[in-house]
Formats: sequence, structure tokens, C-alpha cells
Amino acid sequence: MSRDRNYSLSEQTLVAQTTGPKPALSLVDAVAIIVGIVIGAGIFETPALVAANAGSAEAAILAWLVGGIMSLVGALCYAELGTAYPHAGGNYHYLMRAFGKNLAFLFAWARLSVVQTGSIVILAFVFGDYASQLFSFGDYSSSIYAALAVVILTGLNIISVPQGKWTQNWLTAAKVLGLVMVVVFGLLYASPAAPTVPVEASSKGSLGLAMVFVLLSYGGWNEAAFISAELRNVRRNMKRSLFWSIGIITAIYLSINLAFLHGLGVAGMAASKAVAADLMRRAVGEPGAIFISLLIAVSTLGALNATIFTGARTNYAFGQDFSLFSFLGRWRNRSQTPTNALMVQALLSLLLVLLGTVTRKGFETMVDYTAPVFWFFFLMTGVSLFILRVREPEVPRPFQVPLYPLTPILFCLICGYLLYSSLAYTGIGAFVGVAVVALGVPLLLLQCRQA
Repeated sequence: MSRDRNYSLSEQTLVAQTTGPKPALSLVDAVAIIVGIVIGAGIFETPALVAANAGSAEAAILAWLVGGIMSLVGALCYAELGTAYPHAGGNYHYLMRAFGKNLAFLFAWARLSVVQTGSIVILAFVFGDYASQLFSFGDYSSSIYAALAVVILTGLNIISVPQGKWTQNWLTAAKVLGLVMVVVFGLLYASPAAPTVPVEASSKGSLGLAMVFVLLSYGGWNEAAFISAELRNVRRNMKRSLFWSIGIITAIYLSINLAFLHGLGVAGMAASKAVAADLMRRAVGEPGAIFISLLIAVSTLGALNATIFTGARTNYAFGQDFSLFSFLGRWRNRSQTPTNALMVQALLSLLLVLLGTVTRKGFETMVDYTAPVFWFFFLMTGVSLFILRVREPEVPRPFQVPLYPLTPILFCLICGYLLYSSLAYTGIGAFVGVAVVALGVPLLLLQCRQA
């Protein structure tokens, strides 16, 4: 099968079919999805780790600002790819055009079995942890909440796209409002922390480790690529949605870290096990700690809903192009949703919830499981921008990444650094994730025989 034939199938996914994704999402919807994905559990857990490794308040704030700039660098690359090649498959489609079906197959398999399902379960476990502080079901309370969240939110997205997107819009609005309240209480009502000696970094690599945690918290803006086929006026709204989202996220992250530093100080943040709860407890007492537990539950629920929404779109494109997974490529026109893709995604996520329950380290296990695979394919997507510029110069590019080729080179270097860090700092779970991706090779060979 020739390369042209290989990706002409993908071209037909949205162009030659009479049914499929329709432009149903506005700019506001897209911004809500991106902000909802990025501002999840990370901002409530990583500030203490960043403060501990940065060593001073100034370095910590600088790290969060640099993280926003790094994310913008990546967004510039994605804005070019997303406007030149709007497609429900996002990264999958770019990799197919640049490298052919083999790598695209492995990416889609990795996203189905590791990256997206693992990300869903990470958020589900964090939701379960904080929901359990409000009402506990016992020893397995976190896992019960995690499973219920996956099932209920998948059901909402199966009902219809409007149901899914309005759920996301309200959850994101509640989350941002709650974060603003934390900032206000932290800056206006928490008494300033006593001056302390700056925390000394343990090694020269500590600032680099701080950036690992920062970029983990910024992760998720790239999910915009997977809604490009359903975004109205995509050539204009794709770049606008990325710029607005990253601007909002950076402003929120800087503000909330300033509030943490004001109320707790860098040493207090570094020593805290629950930095947001400690700040609210200092500002308004124990009711503040209860409030923050509810806020984090809502926050992760919003990110979880958005991740379920976008993850099924890649699975849909996967089924469109590969007969072995054709059952994933069916679109339910009545509700405008990829029902089968959503259901399979939920089933795999529930299996990972079970895995996390068995290990009793659900969150940590899933982080290890997903990180190296995610950053490898992120790096390859950056490389695809160079290949497609050379191979398909005739394709209209309404937005071209500025300072080419320096900007995409910088993006690839950032991805390479995070790939290295994810292997250097994670445990055995990282190699389990890589092994699961390797299982896609025999499936690829079987697909080639069927072709």
C-alpha cells in the first residue's frame, strides 16, 4: 500500500463521508475545554513541590511564568498544524501525514491504551481522594468515586455533544470562580507569612525538576487539536482559542501562587502537604479546608469531563482508518457523538482504576504509566511540522509559526527534555506503559495482513 493511499484514507475521514463530526463548538466552548483540561489537580499539588525545588519566592514565580511561555511556544506550533490540517484525529492525523500509517497506528494505540485513558484515571483518582474527604465510602472510597465519575461523565458525553459541552462550560466556570476566591482570600484575608530564610535548592538540577512539575501542571492545552474538526470557523478560532486559554491559565497560575506565597511563604509552601487547604485554613479557618476539598473535586471533575470528550475523538479517527478497530469509527448522528469510542475508552479506564486500586497508589502509578509515552509522541508531533512544511508546501497555512525554524526547534528541545525527565524520575510504571505500547506492534502487523 503506497504512502499516498495510506493517508488518503485519513483524508476521507471527514471530507468524503456524508456523516461525521459537525462544527458544533464555539470559541468559548473550545477555551472552556482547554482551560478545563489544564487546570485540573496539578495546581493544587505541584506549587509546594515547585517552591521546594525553586528555593525562593522569586524563582518559584519565575518558573510559573516560564512554564506559560514554554506552553505558548508549543501552542504556536499547534496553531499552524491545527489550522492547516483541521481533523478529529489531531496529533494522529499529523503523524500519519508526516510518517505514514505505522507510527500513526502506534500513536492511536498508545493514546487509547496508555496516554488518554491513563490521564482520565489520574484525574479520576484525584477526584476520588478529595471527594472522600467530604464523604467516605470506606477503604476503597477513592476508587469507587473514580469509577463513578468515569461512568457518569462518559454517559453525559454519549447523550449528546451539547450535553457534554455545557457540562464542561459550567464545571470550568465553577473551577475558575473557585480559584479566584482562593486568590482573594489568600491575598486579602490570610495574614502575611513571617519572613523566612529562602529554601536552599538541594542541587543544581532542582530548578530543572521544578520546571518538570510546572510543565506537568500546564499540560493539556494540546487537546485543542482533537476538537479542530468540530470547531466553528476553525482557521480563525483555533489560534484564538489557544492564545486565550494559555493567557487565562498563566494569569490564574501566577495569581494563585502569589496568594500561596503571601499566606504561607516559600518555606511554608515547601513544607505543606496540602498547600491550598493550608492557605484557606489560615485565611478563614476549618471551613476553608472543607471548601478547598470541594473546589478540588469540582476542578478535577471538569478536567476529567474534558479529557473524556477529546479522547474519544482520536479513537474515532483510529477506527475510521484501521479495519481492525473499525468498531471505534462509528458516529452516532442523532447525538453527534462517537458512542463506541466513548464506551471502549470508559471500559479501559475502569480497568486502570482497578489496577490503581490493587497497587494502592492510583495517582502515582498512573503518572509513571503515562509520562514517557506522552512526551515521545509530543516530540514526534513537533518533528512532523518540519516534515510537512517540506513535503506539502502547497497546503494553505492561515497561521505560520513565527521565527521558523527556531520556535519549533525550541519546542522539540522542550519535549526531549521532558521525555528524559519522565524516564529519569519515574518508577517501574513508566516501563509498564512503554511495554503496553509495544504490544501495539503485533496488532500493527495483524492490521497490515488484513489490509
